[in-house]
Amino acid sequence: MTSLPVLGAAMTLDDLEIHRDWLFEKQRDLELQSFVEANILNGDWTPLADRTKKLLDGYTGRLGIHGPFWGFIIASQDPDIRDVVKKRIGQALDVCENIGATQMVIHSPYTTWSYNNLDNNKGEREKIVDYCHQTLRDAVKRAEDMGLTMVIENIEDIDPHIRVALADSFNSKAVAVSIDTGHAHYAHGSTGAPPVDYYVHAAGNRLQHVHLQDADGYADRHWSLGEGTVRWHAVFAALAKLESNPRLIIEIKDKSKIPASAAHIASLGLAE
Repeated sequence: MTSLPVLGAAMTLDDLEIHRDWLFEKQRDLELQSFVEANILNGDWTPLADRTKKLLDGYTGRLGIHGPFWGFIIASQDPDIRDVVKKRIGQALDVCENIGATQMVIHSPYTTWSYNNLDNNKGEREKIVDYCHQTLRDAVKRAEDMGLTMVIENIEDIDPHIRVALADSFNSKAVAVSIDTGHAHYAHGSTGAPPVDYYVHAAGNRLQHVHLQDADGYADRHWSLGEGTVRWHAVFAALAKLESNPRLIIEIKDKSKIPASAAHIASLGLAE
C-alpha cells in the first residue's frame, strides 16, 4: 500500500445503525456479523438482508460478512459433518449474493494439537487439505462465479505459512488469506508462534483481510486498539509492503470503541 490505509470495522446491523455516519464518512470497509448463527441461516433471513440494503443505501465501500463457524471445522473427516458445513457455507453465500457482499471470512482448520502432530501421523497434512477441498469445492466454484472471495482466518494457527499453502491449494481467486491480530498475538504469547507481523509477511499479497483487535498474548481479548500489547507499528509496516490492499477490519467486543480504535491508530500515523 502506497498511502495510509482507511480502517473499516466488523459489526452487527444494530451496531451499523449507531456507526453509520462514521462508516459512510470515508466509505470504510464493512464486515457484517449478523449472519453467523445457524438459527439465522436456517430461518428467514431476508428481513435482515432487506434491513442491510436499506442501511447501506448509498454505500460504496467494500462489503463482506463473517461466515458461519460455530460447532464445526472445514476439515472434518466425518462426511456427514462435511455435509452440514457445505450447507452452512452455501446458506452464507446465499446471503452474500442477496446483499452484494464480495468477501466472506471462514475459519482455519489448524489447531494447536495439529501443529504438533501433522508429521507424527503419516499423510496428516494431505488429509486436512483434502477434507477442506471436499468441504469447500462447490462453494469455491460458486464464489468464483459470484466474484466473491472466501478468506481463511487464523484461529489457533502457530505456523503462519500453512494456512497460506491451504489457500493456494485451491488455485482460485475465490480463496485468499485473513489474519486476526489478536489470534496471532495469542499464539505468539501462549503457544510459541512468531509475532503478528510475521503472519503478515507470511501471507504476502495473498492477504486480503485483517481483523484488527488488541490483546495481551494470553487470550482472545478483542480489546480496543491501544488497550493491549500488539506491536502496531510492526504490523502496519508489514502491511505497507503489500499491494493486495487487504480490508483492515476493526473487530472488538465493545463496538462503542470502534471510532476510538481508529483514532488511536490514526494518532500513531499508521492509518485513517
